[in-house]
This record gives sequence, structure tokens and C-alpha cells, in this order.
Amino acid sequence: MDPVISTRPLLAVAVAGLAALAILFLNKREKLRDAVSPIAAVAMFVIVVSMAPTVLAGGTVELRLFEVLPGIDFALRADALGMVFATVSSVLWIVAAVYSIGYMRHLHEHAQTRFFACFATSLAAAVGGAFAANLFTLVIFYEVLSLVTYPLVYHHEDEEGWRGSRKYLVYLMGASKSVLLAALALTYHIAGSLDFVTGGLLAGANASGTLLTVVYFCYLFGFAKAAVMPMHAWLPAAMVAPTPVSALLHAVAVVKMGVFCVLRVIFHVFGVSTVGELGLGVATAYLVSFTILMASVYALTRDDLKARLAYSTVSQLSYIVLGAVLVSPLAMVGGIIHIAAHAFSKITLFFCAGSIYCASGKRNISDMAGIGRRLPWTMGAFFVASLSMIGIPPTAGFVSKWYLAEGSVEAGQMAFLAVLLASSVLNAAYFLPVSYTAFFEAETKESQAPVREIPLVAIPLVATAILSVLMGIFPYYFLALADGVIR
Repeated sequence: MDPVISTRPLLAVAVAGLAALAILFLNKREKLRDAVSPIAAVAMFVIVVSMAPTVLAGGTVELRLFEVLPGIDFALRADALGMVFATVSSVLWIVAAVYSIGYMRHLHEHAQTRFFACFATSLAAAVGGAFAANLFTLVIFYEVLSLVTYPLVYHHEDEEGWRGSRKYLVYLMGASKSVLLAALALTYHIAGSLDFVTGGLLAGANASGTLLTVVYFCYLFGFAKAAVMPMHAWLPAAMVAPTPVSALLHAVAVVKMGVFCVLRVIFHVFGVSTVGELGLGVATAYLVSFTILMASVYALTRDDLKARLAYSTVSQLSYIVLGAVLVSPLAMVGGIIHIAAHAFSKITLFFCAGSIYCASGKRNISDMAGIGRRLPWTMGAFFVASLSMIGIPPTAGFVSKWYLAEGSVEAGQMAFLAVLLASSVLNAAYFLPVSYTAFFEAETKESQAPVREIPLVAIPLVATAILSVLMGIFPYYFLALADGVIR
């Protein structure tokens, strides 16, 4: 099918960018300023899904803007893999926008205009990355996302915020300015282009296996947002940010950009056949398996709820990479749809952590005894999202983990099936005690202060919990897109 030439990929990015400008312009008119993000989010979602019929039919929607160097264009293209990321980002921006308004207003946070403007720009960068037609365009949006989320991590402007944001920037920018830049230069030298190609830009390239292996691992660690150990430390450190930012980092944009970039490299730069022939798949699988298990163990030891969720994210991201590098069709489908399954569930968990903090000021799980009886909607949603993270039907996490498990068997890699099963047990070990503490442990006298649900905070988290279940029951849209990626 010939590509459809359209401005819609650019419009999806522009909507969020223009929203950021409107937010800055409406600095003194708070109600109008706050209305911009939800309206822009709905507009972006409509633009993104308008391209779905073409992509689901096996086509692409493209727009080439200008040439930078011979063989390098600044260009946008909506294809199956990009639509997975763009759909997740655009739909979750709607609920995140509403949640952020409730959270920031309730806590009377400072610098709200800067916050909402940076948040909108982050979504512009995320969707731009989703629709990037080549490595050059992808890396531009990747870097913009790193820079514009820095003020969000540093939002509180205190010593803890400074330490966390400094580590955030050093890891992300340091990796991209060193090994990622080297990978881009070597790719261009080998192939004479940075375009994404079905089957792999470097497939059949006239280059030694050693050189290709070096390039591959430069990409794997250069895209540090994927948080593969040891490039993961920035992620727990970034938890100093307000909870809506944590949700943005962990579910909507930042970490998803990281694993999305890794999948682009595997599917459209190297190609799964090249990854398999060079033995890179199995090597990467062992590396991400270590990340899956060790991050789960770290999560198990954390009493701070956001820190526990942060290490959970480090673990869950590596499921996505594991599915891709097993080069089994079922495993690849599982890895791709886990982008959406994890996003819907993890944003719910972070929304719940923020709701608890807004209502009670509590951060530590050990201080949350009995809080579920006071915040039933919040903790009910937390329980549903926890089941999805563990992989219990009929939630989204069950669908993606089922495909990953079946893919491990299909690939004949039983060791990685054992990793998935062990990780699910660890997921249960660090998620279920939170719900048990909240619903079944007795409150202390100190914890019996008035606590109530905050509507603008509670409604979005219930909505995302419902999305986690709906995707588990009706996964067909994301399954069809995943099938389009591996065809």
C-alpha cells in the first residue's frame, strides 16, 4: 500500500506544542489556563486515532518536512509501532490533564503555569518520537523530552529536587551525548541513511559482526530512558517530582519513549533476523532478565510507595525489551502490547499514590494501615492495577504476560519463562501487601485524622483502572497493531 501523505502526524505534535504556548499566554487566567490541557489532549487523541484505519490496513501516514543532510530528513511517519505509543500517550494525556489540575490545585503547588506548559511540551515530544520516520528525527524528539521534563523533576526547587534532577539529566543527557551519538554516526557510516526500514536498515550491511554488536549496545545503553541496568538509577531519583510528573515519567511519555526507541532499533534498524544471527537477542535477554528480577527485589524492600512503584517500573520495562529480543512472533507481540498494558496500570498506581498523599500526606506503606476504608475508590483502583501488574485475568497485564510466556516457549527459551513466572511472584509479593495494609490492618490513633477522596483526583484513577480491565477483555486494537509490526 502506498503511503498516505498527510499533515496529521505534524498536527498531533503541533496541538500539544500550541497548548504549551497558550498555557504560558494565559498565566494570569488560571481557569482558562487549566482548561487548555484537557482540550488539547482530546484534540490530539482525535487526530491520532484518525490515522488508525490506514495503519491497521497495513499503510502508513507520512510527511517529510526538510532535508538535513544527504540521506537524512526531518520526517514524520505513523506506522503500526508508532501508533501503539501515540495512542497510549494521547489517551492517557486526557486523564493525566484532569488529574494534574486536581492534584496541583489541592496542594496549592507553585509554578503551575510552568508545570502545565512543560507537561504539554513533553507530550508533543513523545508523540513526535512516536511518529518519527528515522533515527535523526527520533533522537531530536528524545532529547527535547529529556530537556523539557527536567523542570518538572526539579519542580519543588529544594535540595532533594536538585539532587534528583541532576542525576536525571546526567544519566539521560550523558548517555545520549556519548554512546548514542556514536551509534548514530556509525549507523550513518555503514548504511548511508538513518531511515527506519522494514526488516532492518542494517540487515545485510557490509560491516563486521563485532562492529554491529558495538553499535547495538551503544543504542541499548544510549537510550537510557529504557532503564536497563545499570542505566536505571535516574528513575528512582526522579521520584522527587510531584506525582503527576511521576505518572508522566513512568506511564505516559519518558520511559515509554526509552523502550519504544529500543524496539525501533531492534525491528527497524537491525531487524530481528540480524539480532538473531549475531546472538544479540539471547545476550540482551539475559541482561534484561537480570534487570527484571533485581529491580523486583529492590521494590520489595522499599517502604516509600513511589519508590516501590519506581523500581517496579524498572522491572516492567524490561518485559518489553525481553519480548522483542526473543525474536519469537508471540513474544514480540507480548512485548509490544505490554507498552499499553503497563501504561494503563502503572499510571493508575501513581495516581493512587498521589491521591493518598493529597488526602492524608502519607508516603510510606507502613503508615497506610486502614486507609482503604477511608479512600475506597483509590485503594480499589490500586488493587485492580496491582492485579494487572501481577498478570491476573481479566486485566491488561495478563494478556501481555500470556503472550510473553507463550513466546518464551515458542522460542525454546524455558529459562526466560522461569524469569517471567518468578517476576510475577515477586510482583505479588510487593503489590498485594499494600492493599492488605490499606484494607485489613487496623488504623492507629495517629492515622485517624479526617481523610476523604478528592473528586478531580479520584475520577481519573478510576478511569485508568477501568482501562486496564477493558484492555484485558478487548485487546484487539493493540494486538492488531502489534501484528502489523511483526508482519
